[in-house]
Amino acid sequence: MFLLAAVYGAAYFSMFLLLGIIGYIFSRGFRILSLRFFTSVTSAWRGTVGIGGSLVNTLYIIVLTLAVAVPVGVGAAVYLNEYAQPGILVRSIEFATETLAGIPSVIFGLFGMVLFVDVLGMGYSLLSGAATLALMVLPLIVRNTQRALRTVPEGYRNGALGLGAPKWHLIRTILLPSAMPGILSGLVLAVGRIIGESAALLFTAGSARLLPRLGGGLLRNLSVLSRKASESGGTLAVELYLQMQNGEFEAAFGIGCVLILLALVLNIAMRLAGAAGRGA
Repeated sequence: MFLLAAVYGAAYFSMFLLLGIIGYIFSRGFRILSLRFFTSVTSAWRGTVGIGGSLVNTLYIIVLTLAVAVPVGVGAAVYLNEYAQPGILVRSIEFATETLAGIPSVIFGLFGMVLFVDVLGMGYSLLSGAATLALMVLPLIVRNTQRALRTVPEGYRNGALGLGAPKWHLIRTILLPSAMPGILSGLVLAVGRIIGESAALLFTAGSARLLPRLGGGLLRNLSVLSRKASESGGTLAVELYLQMQNGEFEAAFGIGCVLILLALVLNIAMRLAGAAGRGA
């Protein structure tokens, strides 16, 4: 009876702790949220405080990072779980992913600055930041995808192979859809780490707050948006750090509110996409 009460108490304490943190942040930062806050940029010359540029940069970083990390991470997990034979190679790969997962983010930032910014000549840009974050979240995606694939009943594999289904057809039509909830859980954790990362991005992507200058036709707008990825840009987490450093606590708490809302929206969107994929 005591252990059951302790388990329930721990669960409810975790829930109330989360609600308390969210409530405190929103009580401090909700007042600054406005349309101007979302669409302008912070400028001492104009006397404005806004996150428009940082919000766009954050979305760029999320899309670019997942575009690199998801195919590589899911592919590596499929290889390790479905194709590779147990041996020194598999153990070495799993050891490497476990080691990468434990490296501090600032070390990734230093590595990304040397490799992507200097050696490869990508400069301080969203591309450099996304490539660095892809290395950071890759172990998370690989491990969660492996665990999700291992939860698929072995009878699914034996039944499909017994009916003559090719290996890749089995993986594409049965294993991956069945493991999709676990894979999406890993992606949600990866997005959370991408949104909240600041140290690595300060070394690789910079802290610029500029909004892309749109207008003048579709082709020109597409060109501006594509060039944006090669420009320096600070995300919401970087902007929050800079605002706290400057003593602008109200703006920092406002950015915290936006980060929580963004994480919540992306979480819901991924779960809806996964449910739609399983329904199809």
